[in-house]
Amino acid sequence: MTINSAFSAGRLTLYLAGELDHHEARGALGDIDELIDEYLPRDCALDMSGLSFMDSSGVALIIRVSRRMKELGGRAWIENPARQPQRVIDASGIDRLVPVAVRK
Repeated sequence: MTINSAFSAGRLTLYLAGELDHHEARGALGDIDELIDEYLPRDCALDMSGLSFMDSSGVALIIRVSRRMKELGGRAWIENPARQPQRVIDASGIDRLVPVAVRK
């Protein structure tokens, strides 16, 4: 899995690509924490358009990012989830806690 980032006007966008499973989640969480510490964003968007696979570890990652942003007084959301990650999001009900935005 790869994580690319962009920061502008207080918004950190994290572009997740590849497969997010238990093995990848631990490293991803460390990388994301470092990016949040570096930029201290007001908003954090998790762009999942490049994610081909996600399991429940991805749900844990989403919750962790959301909690971290709330601690900083900010907010987090999911953007553009690909089909398979969207199914996991729907099944878990995480979208009731963390908003999901889809580009048209």
